Parts: sequence; structure tokens; C-alpha cells
Amino acid sequence: MNCYKLGFKSAQAHLFEIELTIQQPDPNGQVVYLPAWIRGSYMVRDFARNIISIQARSNDNPVFIEKIDKQTWRLAPVETELCITYTVYAWELSVRAAHFDNTHAYFNGPSLFLGVKGQEQNSCRLTITRPNGALYSEWQVAIAMPVENIDKAGFGGYIAESYEALIDYPAEIGTFSMAEFKVKGQPHRIAVYGLHHADLTRFSKDLQLICSEEVELFGELPINDYLFMLLVVGDGYGGLEHRNSTSLLVSRNDLPRKKHDKVTEDYRRLLALCSHEYFHLWHVKRITPEVFLQEGTDKEVYTRQLWIFEGVTSYYDELILVRCGVIEREAYFEMMAETVTRVMRSSGRHKQTLEASSFDAWTKFYKQDENGPNAIVSYYTKGALFALLLDLTIRLRSNGSFSLDHVMREMWNRYGKRGIGVPEGGFETLVADVTSLDLGDLFDLGVRSTQELPLVETLVEFAVELHLFPAKSSKDQGSVVNEPPQSSDTRSVLGAKLQHTARSIRILQVYDDGGAQQAGLSAGDEIIAVDGIRLNSEQMERYIGEQEEGVAIQMHLFRRDELQVVNVIPLPAPADTCTIYLQQNPDSEQQQRLDNWFSPHAATP
Repeated sequence: MNCYKLGFKSAQAHLFEIELTIQQPDPNGQVVYLPAWIRGSYMVRDFARNIISIQARSNDNPVFIEKIDKQTWRLAPVETELCITYTVYAWELSVRAAHFDNTHAYFNGPSLFLGVKGQEQNSCRLTITRPNGALYSEWQVAIAMPVENIDKAGFGGYIAESYEALIDYPAEIGTFSMAEFKVKGQPHRIAVYGLHHADLTRFSKDLQLICSEEVELFGELPINDYLFMLLVVGDGYGGLEHRNSTSLLVSRNDLPRKKHDKVTEDYRRLLALCSHEYFHLWHVKRITPEVFLQEGTDKEVYTRQLWIFEGVTSYYDELILVRCGVIEREAYFEMMAETVTRVMRSSGRHKQTLEASSFDAWTKFYKQDENGPNAIVSYYTKGALFALLLDLTIRLRSNGSFSLDHVMREMWNRYGKRGIGVPEGGFETLVADVTSLDLGDLFDLGVRSTQELPLVETLVEFAVELHLFPAKSSKDQGSVVNEPPQSSDTRSVLGAKLQHTARSIRILQVYDDGGAQQAGLSAGDEIIAVDGIRLNSEQMERYIGEQEEGVAIQMHLFRRDELQVVNVIPLPAPADTCTIYLQQNPDSEQQQRLDNWFSPHAATP
């Protein structure tokens, strides 16, 4: 067993101090390392850059340490127990790394705990010590790692079955609100850190419905307990899955408020995030690409399957909400309209396939620049739309005998339950095995080409009409209507994403084939006047929208520190905004398909 001790060296300097004791080090010289990336987030993050100092001793004698690459160290040979002490700078407020100040502490294992080369299968003990001082007297520990010996606040010893397990248990340490509910008799905890006025009773009830629905979908719950950890901030959004927990960074307004029964858009977004990460309990943490079981986290690991694991999950995270009754059908279609709109506003969908998006996640999706919308497509959003198309197509071609639900249940039985990784192409093969349908052409179109997905033709079979119109304003992200929609007058647009600053309007992104690109405007340009007038972003949008087609406007702008005058001809807004119309009088077959699609299968809590 290798033993780790987490200490709090300095809240002011944001420093953890960690002690690693290796009972039986390699007699030829022990090698230790820190992962370069964290599972579930596909970018090399080089956590080792935050190690400030490192030293080692054996029998109270110093041991020489040689750094052999950016994240790996070799220690001189010793014959007895080896103790390594190192200090880590922790000031990244995210779900991926570590953060420590005088208000709380948070860590994700890959950013802190050194791996012992050749001993990754050894069990690990983690001891979390309480910080010294009255300021920390009320602090508690929220972590899902199996307990060895802890006090009432959670400080003390924990046991992980392996190094891979050790780094898959994040922790929130501080003062937080707690709530609990059960699914299939197993405890599920919620720990919320940060100032808030949330109705945790309502939140627990809604999460119980969501989790129960997902358990029923897969047929069983593969864990004995689960922990939702929420870090509440003024403006934030993100989540990361773990073996029996999830870390969530959420905005304060996303949480449900007491005496407010309505599911707001913000709360709906939070519920979808929780649904997404809980779905990963099966689909990613246990059903996982074969190559991820074969490779470690010291370098990039490539697969063309991320659209399956994130796209399919993104499809279900919203569908589950309506199936379990947390939201109404119209709210579900509002979310669908937003997803379609996001995909249609990315011309990168014409240049990158879903398989390529998955493969290049390391260098493109996770390292997006100002040209991102023109160059890439998200395997989350387009992956969700293809999963929708796949589900509805299976339902149609099998006359309702099969659906994507059956595929996911078999994914669990064939791969996740048995601990076998999904090979490249394995998902497509399994779809054919489960449904007995030849869907090769559909996969060719949706996954291996950049053609548009035939959602319009497919959704209408379920009494759902999908229309694309020009956006009414920059705030128009799609909508649901109860009457057949009609296109409104087309307004002119600049063709760029803007950010209003105190004295100018900064261009963040320039879209393909828009007026801004044709005029030579670039990301980073600062617009200070339009036709001689200083405008804010809303005023400029309205001013441009009122211009006659083909009429140029004059812009004064700074590029770097040089003043330029540019004539721009705004162009008509593209038809990239989704409006969904739910047919009021569907025929019996359409209605039956729609009802079956949303049919709940809630498990007993």
C-alpha cells in the first residue's frame, strides 16, 4: 500500500503540501509521475507545472531526485521505505484541478497525487488533515472515497483500491450545505459550497426522479453511494464525471429558489448538467473506449468515439428530464431548438465530421480560438442531434419495436458490466446487432460526412416540425411556437460576435462569408464609431439591422494601436435559428410515436 497525506501549507499562497510514503520502492530507483490530463477532459493540462518543490528521504536521509521530463521524476535507489514531500500551487477554480484559499479547498486527484511507476495496482491510503487555526474549525470534507477512519467532519483516512481509483475521487473541503436522497435504496448526497439560497429539498426531489429514470434505462445501479458536489459562483458552468461522484461548477441563479415552483431556464440548465454527469456513471466511467483502458494519462489518447460518449449523453441528459416529469414537453423542445441553433450557427459543420471532431478534440475542441465556429463542429451538440436522429430512425424502421434505449442497455451489458472497452466501430456494430437494421448509410451521412442531418423529415413523423429562420436578434437562440411559423422580414447583420467594452465594441469572432469577413474585419478589432456615431453593441445591432440591403456603412476601428476606416456592407441574416412547431392535431400514428418516445420508466427510489 502507498500512503498519501494531504496537508494545507498556506491558504494565502494557495499551497497544498503532500507526503507520499512508498513502502517498497523499486530497488533500481523509483520513478514517480503526475498525469498530464484528467479523464473526461481531453486536453493535456500539464498539472506538474504547479509542483513548486519536491524532496525525498529514506531513514531520515535525503534521497537524490532527478527530473527526467516535464512530469516525471526518478529517485536514487534505496532499500527501505521512501518518503516524498512536495508542495503544489492550487489556484485554478475549475472542476479539473485544485483550488485552496481561506474560504475552501477543492482538489481533483490527477492535479495533486503522484503516481508510483509499476505500483499503479497497489491500494492507496489517503489521509486528509484538518488545517490549523480557528478559521477552519467548521470545515468538513465531502468526498466519495471509501472510508477507513475519519472524524465527524470527514477528516482522516480513506482507502482507494488502486492509483487510478485514488485520482477519481475529487473532494470539496470547507463549510457547505448538505442534502440526501436514495435511489434503489442507495444513498445519494448533495454538497453545495458557496453563498446561496437554494431549495435543496426540491433539488433533491428532482434529482431523485432524474437518477431513478437513468437507473431504469440501464437496468441497474453499479454503485453503493453517489455524491453531487456543487461549487456555486456568480457566473460559471461545467461538470466532470467520476466513478461515484461528480464535480459541478454552477451559477448561483441556476439553483432552485424557495417558494418558486417554476422550472426556470437556469434551473433547467442545472438539471440537465446533473443528468448528463450522472448518465456518465454508466456511459464513460464504465462503458468506455477500448483505447482508454489500454493507455494511461501521460499523453494524448486518440479515439473517434467521443461523439458517442458525449453526444449520446447530451441527447439523453435532456430527454431524461421530460421522461421523469421534471420538465414539460414544450420545455424539452425549447432545449432542442437551442441545440439545433448552436449547430447551425457553426459553419465548421461543413468542414469537420463527428469522427474527426472526436479525434481532434485534444488540439481543436479543447483549444478553440477565434476561428472555432468556422473550423470545427462540437461532438457534444451535433453528436446529440445525431443521437436524436438515430433514436427516431430506429423507432421508425423497426415500427416501434426498438429504440436507442435498447442499444444503451446492451452497451451496458456487453461492455460496461463486463469491464470491456468499446472498440472503434463497436457502437455501430452493436446497433445493428440489437435492432437487426442496416443503418450504415445513416452512420456514413451523420458521422463520417459533413452533410446536413435529415432532422426535418424525421421529426415530422413524430408530429414535430422543425423550421430554420433568420434570428430576430442576437439574443434569439431558437424557440417553440403553437401556431405554424411564418418567416419575418430579414434584417441585416454584421456577421461577427461582439463584446461591448467601456469605450468600444470588440470583435471576438468573424463568421464565414459574412459582411465583416468580406470587408476584412478581424477578431480583436475595436470598433469605436459607425457612420461617425459611437454606439453600444445593442445600438449598433439595431442600426445595422435597419440599413437597406447592399448599402455600406463606415466603421472607425483600432487594429492593435492603429486607426483604420473600413466600409462594410452588412448582409441578410442567415436562416440558422431553429423554430419548432408542435402539430396540434397529429394523426394517431404520429401521436403514438411521440408518446412512446417520451414514455417514462421511473425506477423505485
